[in-house]
Amino acid sequence: MNLTEPRELAPLLEAFLLAFGKPQSLERLYELFEEAERPEPGVFKKALELLGKSCDKRAFELVEVASGYRLQIREKYAPWVGRLWEERPQRYSRAMLETIALIAYRQPVTRGEIEDVRGVAVNSNIIKTLLEREWIRVVGYRDVPGKPAMFATTKAFLDHFNLKNLDDLPPLAELREMEPEPIVDDLDDAPVPAHLQALADASAEPEEGEELPRDETSFRSLLVELDSMEQGLKTDFDDLIEDEAEPDDQGGSAAGG
Repeated sequence: MNLTEPRELAPLLEAFLLAFGKPQSLERLYELFEEAERPEPGVFKKALELLGKSCDKRAFELVEVASGYRLQIREKYAPWVGRLWEERPQRYSRAMLETIALIAYRQPVTRGEIEDVRGVAVNSNIIKTLLEREWIRVVGYRDVPGKPAMFATTKAFLDHFNLKNLDDLPPLAELREMEPEPIVDDLDDAPVPAHLQALADASAEPEEGEELPRDETSFRSLLVELDSMEQGLKTDFDDLIEDEAEPDDQGGSAAGG
Protein backbone atom coordinates (compact mmCIF):
# COMPACT_ATOMS: atom_id res chain seq x y z
CA MET A 1 0.00 0.00 0.00
CA ASN A 2 1.33 3.39 -1.04
CA LEU A 3 0.49 5.65 1.91
CA THR A 4 1.74 8.73 0.07
CA GLU A 5 -1.17 8.34 -2.36
CA PRO A 6 -4.40 9.93 -0.99
CA ARG A 7 -6.62 7.47 -2.88
CA GLU A 8 -4.97 4.54 -1.13
CA LEU A 9 -4.83 6.27 2.25
CA ALA A 10 -8.54 7.21 2.22
CA PRO A 11 -9.94 3.66 2.69
CA LEU A 12 -7.41 3.03 5.47
CA LEU A 13 -8.62 6.13 7.31
CA GLU A 14 -12.19 4.89 6.77
CA ALA A 15 -11.23 1.60 8.42
CA PHE A 16 -9.66 3.45 11.38
CA LEU A 17 -12.74 5.63 11.94
CA LEU A 18 -15.16 2.73 11.61
CA ALA A 19 -13.14 0.76 14.17
CA PHE A 20 -12.92 3.67 16.61
CA GLY A 21 -16.62 4.49 16.58
CA LYS A 22 -16.01 7.96 18.00
CA PRO A 23 -14.31 11.20 16.87
CA GLN A 24 -10.56 11.05 16.32
CA SER A 25 -8.27 14.04 15.88
CA LEU A 26 -5.68 14.28 13.12
CA GLU A 27 -2.98 14.01 15.79
CA ARG A 28 -4.40 10.69 16.97
CA LEU A 29 -4.57 9.40 13.39
CA TYR A 30 -0.93 10.44 12.83
CA GLU A 31 0.12 8.37 15.83
CA LEU A 32 -1.22 5.19 14.22
CA PHE A 33 1.60 5.24 11.67
CA GLU A 34 5.24 4.49 12.23
CA GLU A 35 7.35 7.58 11.73
CA ALA A 36 9.00 6.19 8.61
CA GLU A 37 5.65 5.45 6.91
CA ARG A 38 3.68 8.44 8.19
CA PRO A 39 2.07 10.42 5.33
CA GLU A 40 2.55 14.18 5.08
CA PRO A 41 -0.22 16.36 6.59
CA GLY A 42 -1.28 17.47 3.12
CA VAL A 43 -1.77 13.85 2.07
CA PHE A 44 -3.90 13.24 5.17
CA LYS A 45 -6.16 16.18 4.42
CA LYS A 46 -6.54 15.20 0.76
CA ALA A 47 -7.36 11.62 1.79
CA LEU A 48 -10.04 12.88 4.19
CA GLU A 49 -11.52 15.00 1.38
CA LEU A 50 -11.71 11.95 -0.87
CA LEU A 51 -13.23 9.89 1.95
CA GLY A 52 -15.89 12.54 2.53
CA LYS A 53 -16.79 12.61 -1.18
CA SER A 54 -16.95 8.81 -1.33
CA CYS A 55 -19.71 8.94 1.32
CA ASP A 56 -21.98 11.19 -0.75
CA LYS A 57 -24.32 8.39 -1.85
CA ARG A 58 -23.90 6.18 1.19
CA ALA A 59 -25.94 5.82 4.39
CA PHE A 60 -23.16 7.35 6.48
CA GLU A 61 -21.14 10.54 6.26
CA LEU A 62 -17.80 11.92 7.38
CA VAL A 63 -18.19 14.88 9.74
CA GLU A 64 -15.67 17.02 11.57
CA VAL A 65 -16.72 17.88 15.12
CA ALA A 66 -14.88 19.48 18.02
CA SER A 67 -12.93 16.33 18.92
CA GLY A 68 -11.98 15.38 15.37
CA TYR A 69 -13.37 13.33 12.49
CA ARG A 70 -16.20 10.81 12.76
CA LEU A 71 -18.15 8.49 10.47
CA GLN A 72 -21.83 8.48 11.40
CA ILE A 73 -25.23 7.45 10.08
CA ARG A 74 -27.01 10.22 8.21
CA GLU A 75 -29.70 11.94 10.24
CA LYS A 76 -32.50 11.09 7.80
CA TYR A 77 -32.09 7.41 8.67
CA ALA A 78 -32.22 7.98 12.43
CA PRO A 79 -35.94 7.12 12.92
CA TRP A 80 -35.34 3.63 11.57
CA VAL A 81 -31.81 2.99 12.82
CA GLY A 82 -32.93 4.04 16.30
CA ARG A 83 -35.10 0.93 16.47
CA LEU A 84 -31.95 -1.13 16.96
CA TRP A 85 -31.82 0.05 20.57
CA GLU A 86 -34.47 -0.68 23.17
CA GLU A 87 -34.12 2.48 25.26
CA ARG A 88 -36.80 5.13 24.85
CA PRO A 89 -36.24 8.05 22.42
CA GLN A 90 -34.37 11.10 23.66
CA ARG A 91 -36.67 13.57 25.42
CA TYR A 92 -35.90 17.13 26.48
CA SER A 93 -38.02 19.13 28.88
CA ARG A 94 -38.68 22.81 28.26
CA ALA A 95 -36.49 23.69 31.25
CA MET A 96 -33.63 21.57 29.89
CA LEU A 97 -33.90 23.18 26.45
CA GLU A 98 -33.91 26.69 27.84
CA THR A 99 -31.01 26.04 30.20
CA ILE A 100 -28.66 24.45 27.65
CA ALA A 101 -29.56 27.07 25.04
CA LEU A 102 -28.80 29.95 27.40
CA ILE A 103 -25.49 28.39 28.40
CA ALA A 104 -24.55 27.69 24.79
CA TYR A 105 -25.35 31.18 23.52
CA ARG A 106 -24.37 33.32 26.52
CA GLN A 107 -21.47 31.48 28.13
CA PRO A 108 -19.92 31.90 30.56
CA VAL A 109 -23.13 32.28 32.58
CA THR A 110 -24.09 31.59 36.19
CA ARG A 111 -27.12 29.71 37.45
CA GLY A 112 -28.53 32.95 38.87
CA GLU A 113 -28.22 34.69 35.49
CA ILE A 114 -30.08 31.82 33.84
CA GLU A 115 -32.81 32.12 36.46
CA ASP A 116 -33.05 35.89 35.90
CA VAL A 117 -33.69 35.32 32.19
CA ARG A 118 -36.10 32.40 32.57
CA GLY A 119 -37.92 33.94 35.53
CA VAL A 120 -37.94 30.66 37.47
CA ALA A 121 -35.46 28.66 39.50
CA VAL A 122 -33.23 26.19 37.66
CA ASN A 123 -33.84 22.64 38.88
CA SER A 124 -30.66 21.25 40.44
CA ASN A 125 -31.17 17.99 38.54
CA ILE A 126 -30.84 19.85 35.24
CA ILE A 127 -27.41 21.25 36.09
CA LYS A 128 -26.41 17.89 37.56
CA THR A 129 -27.49 16.03 34.42
CA LEU A 130 -25.68 18.44 32.10
CA LEU A 131 -22.51 18.13 34.18
CA GLU A 132 -22.73 14.33 34.29
CA ARG A 133 -23.20 14.14 30.54
CA GLU A 134 -20.18 16.45 30.26
CA TRP A 135 -22.13 18.90 28.12
CA ILE A 136 -21.18 21.76 30.44
CA ARG A 137 -18.40 22.47 32.93
CA VAL A 138 -17.42 25.11 35.46
CA VAL A 139 -14.97 27.56 33.87
CA GLY A 140 -14.64 30.05 36.72
CA TYR A 141 -16.47 31.96 39.41
CA ARG A 142 -18.21 35.33 39.08
CA ASP A 143 -16.55 38.05 41.18
CA VAL A 144 -19.69 38.92 43.14
CA PRO A 145 -20.89 37.96 46.63
CA GLY A 146 -21.20 34.20 46.90
CA LYS A 147 -18.76 33.61 44.02
CA PRO A 148 -21.29 31.71 41.85
CA ALA A 149 -19.90 29.20 39.37
CA MET A 150 -19.88 30.14 35.69
CA PHE A 151 -20.88 27.43 33.20
CA ALA A 152 -19.80 26.90 29.60
CA THR A 153 -20.22 24.13 27.05
CA THR A 154 -17.66 21.42 26.31
CA LYS A 155 -16.29 19.49 23.35
CA ALA A 156 -18.66 16.65 24.28
CA PHE A 157 -21.59 19.07 23.80
CA LEU A 158 -20.28 20.12 20.39
CA ASP A 159 -19.63 16.52 19.38
CA HIS A 160 -23.14 15.42 20.38
CA PHE A 161 -24.78 18.09 18.23
CA ASN A 162 -22.39 17.69 15.26
CA LEU A 163 -20.75 21.08 15.77
CA LYS A 164 -17.10 21.84 15.07
CA ASN A 165 -17.06 24.99 17.21
CA LEU A 166 -19.42 27.53 18.78
CA ASP A 167 -19.49 29.59 15.58
CA ASP A 168 -21.53 26.76 14.04
CA LEU A 169 -24.47 27.47 16.37
CA PRO A 170 -27.42 28.72 14.29
CA PRO A 171 -28.49 32.32 15.02
CA LEU A 172 -31.63 32.53 17.13
CA ALA A 173 -33.10 34.99 14.63
CA GLU A 174 -32.67 32.41 11.88
CA LEU A 175 -34.46 29.80 13.95
CA ARG A 176 -37.43 32.09 14.50
CA GLU A 177 -37.72 32.61 10.76
CA MET A 178 -37.88 28.84 10.26
CA GLU A 179 -41.01 28.52 12.41
CA PRO A 180 -43.17 31.69 12.72
CA GLU A 181 -44.55 32.58 16.11
CA PRO A 182 -48.34 32.65 16.57
CA ILE A 183 -49.82 36.02 17.48
CA VAL A 184 -51.69 35.75 20.77
CA ASP A 185 -52.71 38.18 23.48
CA ASP A 186 -51.92 35.88 26.39
CA LEU A 187 -48.91 33.58 26.07
CA ASP A 188 -50.28 31.40 28.88
CA ASP A 189 -53.28 30.59 26.66
CA ALA A 190 -51.24 30.07 23.50
CA PRO A 191 -52.15 26.83 21.67
CA VAL A 192 -49.40 24.23 21.74
CA PRO A 193 -48.81 22.11 18.61
CA ALA A 194 -49.80 18.49 19.18
CA HIS A 195 -46.32 17.08 18.61
CA LEU A 196 -44.81 19.57 21.05
CA GLN A 197 -47.49 18.86 23.65
CA ALA A 198 -46.75 15.15 23.33
CA LEU A 199 -43.06 15.89 23.79
CA ALA A 200 -43.76 17.96 26.90
CA ASP A 201 -46.08 15.33 28.36
CA ALA A 202 -43.51 12.59 27.85
CA SER A 203 -40.63 14.67 29.16
CA ALA A 204 -39.65 14.41 32.79
CA GLU A 205 -36.59 15.19 34.82
CA PRO A 206 -34.41 12.06 35.19
CA GLU A 207 -34.69 10.13 38.42
CA GLU A 208 -31.66 9.90 40.71
CA GLY A 209 -29.07 7.78 38.96
CA GLU A 210 -31.04 7.47 35.72
CA GLU A 211 -28.93 8.05 32.61
CA LEU A 212 -30.39 9.63 29.51
CA PRO A 213 -29.85 7.84 26.18
CA ARG A 214 -26.77 9.09 24.35
CA ASP A 215 -28.17 9.32 20.84
CA GLU A 216 -27.02 12.00 18.42
CA THR A 217 -29.36 14.79 17.32
CA SER A 218 -29.32 18.15 15.62
CA PHE A 219 -28.81 21.21 17.80
CA ARG A 220 -30.73 23.19 15.20
CA SER A 221 -33.82 21.00 15.65
CA LEU A 222 -33.43 21.15 19.44
CA LEU A 223 -33.46 24.95 19.33
CA VAL A 224 -36.41 25.01 16.95
CA GLU A 225 -38.34 23.09 19.58
CA LEU A 226 -37.20 25.56 22.21
CA ASP A 227 -38.21 28.52 20.08
CA SER A 228 -41.64 26.99 19.46
CA MET A 229 -42.28 26.45 23.17
CA GLU A 230 -40.90 29.73 24.46
CA GLN A 231 -41.82 32.84 22.48
CA GLY A 232 -40.06 36.06 23.37
CA LEU A 233 -36.86 34.44 24.68
CA LYS A 234 -34.54 37.22 25.75
CA THR A 235 -31.59 37.60 23.35
CA ASP A 236 -29.85 40.67 24.78
CA PHE A 237 -27.76 39.58 27.75
CA ASP A 238 -25.28 42.46 27.83
CA ASP A 239 -26.77 43.64 31.12
CA LEU A 240 -25.91 40.28 32.72
CA ILE A 241 -22.26 39.98 31.78
CA GLU A 242 -21.30 43.59 31.12
CA ASP A 243 -17.73 44.45 32.05
CA GLU A 244 -17.06 40.87 33.22
CA ALA A 245 -13.64 39.60 32.22
CA GLU A 246 -13.85 36.44 30.14
CA PRO A 247 -11.63 33.45 31.02
CA ASP A 248 -8.23 33.61 29.31
CA ASP A 249 -9.02 30.49 27.31
CA GLN A 250 -12.72 31.18 26.72
CA GLY A 251 -12.52 30.14 23.09
CA GLY A 252 -11.09 26.76 24.06
CA SER A 253 -12.71 26.42 27.47
CA ALA A 254 -16.15 27.15 26.14
CA ALA A 255 -15.76 24.23 23.80
CA GLY A 256 -14.18 22.03 26.43
CA GLY A 257 -10.55 22.84 25.80
